[in-house]
Amino acid sequence: MAAAGRALRWALAAAAALAAALALDNGLARTPPMGWLHWERFLCATDCAADPRRCVSEQLFVEMADVMAAEGWRDAGYEFICIDDCWMAPTRDEHGRLQADPKRFPSGIRKLADYVHSKGLKLGIYSDVGNKTCAGFPGSYDHYDLDAQTFASWGVDLLKFDGCNSDTLELLAEGYRHMSLALNRTGRSIVYSCEWPFYLRPVQQPNYTEIKQYCNHWRNFFDVYDSWSSIKSILDWTALHQDSIVKIAGPGGWNDPDMLVIGNFGLSWDQAVTQMAMWAIMAAPLFMSNDLRHISPEAKWLLQNKEVIAINQDPLGRQGYQIAKDKNFELWERPLSGQAYATAVLNKQEIGGPQNFTFSLTFLGNGLACNPACSIRQVLPASRDWGVYSWVSSLSVEAFTTQVIPLGL
Repeated sequence: MAAAGRALRWALAAAAALAAALALDNGLARTPPMGWLHWERFLCATDCAADPRRCVSEQLFVEMADVMAAEGWRDAGYEFICIDDCWMAPTRDEHGRLQADPKRFPSGIRKLADYVHSKGLKLGIYSDVGNKTCAGFPGSYDHYDLDAQTFASWGVDLLKFDGCNSDTLELLAEGYRHMSLALNRTGRSIVYSCEWPFYLRPVQQPNYTEIKQYCNHWRNFFDVYDSWSSIKSILDWTALHQDSIVKIAGPGGWNDPDMLVIGNFGLSWDQAVTQMAMWAIMAAPLFMSNDLRHISPEAKWLLQNKEVIAINQDPLGRQGYQIAKDKNFELWERPLSGQAYATAVLNKQEIGGPQNFTFSLTFLGNGLACNPACSIRQVLPASRDWGVYSWVSSLSVEAFTTQVIPLGL
């Protein structure tokens, strides 16, 4: 069974702030967006007669909105309920506008948005920069302005804009820029989620300074799957490319490692704790893809954990990064507001039981995180105070599961 261990902690520290990159000027996503997205769990299920509970339909989103409002998800910060691919009719209407599948969304997107808003939530929707979506439905190419106006008229609050079926990289980039400007021109506040760098990377290095000027968050890597190997691959990719991606993240624009799959079928408890903790360290958008109508109390506790969400939503907006690697162990840190730090110890060994990992607190924050002393609090897998430590102290962590521990002077 795969093991993952880590400790998050906060420490008072004076860390040099990175120069803030210019961000999309729509005033949105000042902290990583949080919500629910249908794709990983429900994919492109469109046969409502055969499987009505899984079908991508109006019913699915109404039921999920009801649960999010009634069972603490909205209050925990998960405010978006997002439709991914496969919501559309096969063709545009007689005026060239996108339209929802009339059988699966009989009331239309405007009424669905009104219902979601009545629950104190926000609605996200999906389209594609190319002439077709990844699943083959109508894309937005050559209709960017019209589609932006349509989404705004429906009361949409977030657009996930995919990158399939664009003929050239130049058209891809122009499409992402055009839709960003078109959304802003509608006058409605619409968070803009891009996949621009993911589609560039096989051919060229993305210009993240430019991407952040147009997008609120962006995908860099392959889709997440409900498996530990998928989570590990995302963490490995992030560590490998952190020199180019960490510095660009901040209020208004975030690296998106993809959905939280906690509460599904593929992760052990320790692996689920790992995903939640590391997504907090990475300042990642927190979009769950699971069935909130049927979720275990343990998964619900983890996903609604206030201390971990507070780390993720920290207003300083700095993304965490790997600072050391020793055999199967990795040490990560994230600067937080109030001169605090969150630190994670990740154990990737997948055989045997828990192991101790010991490191000096002088590693943290370039030696400033616990200077001259700091208080330490574990957040995951359970919450407890560890007391006050001096700058020259070492910390020993039993690394089998993720631990989140804050430090403060």
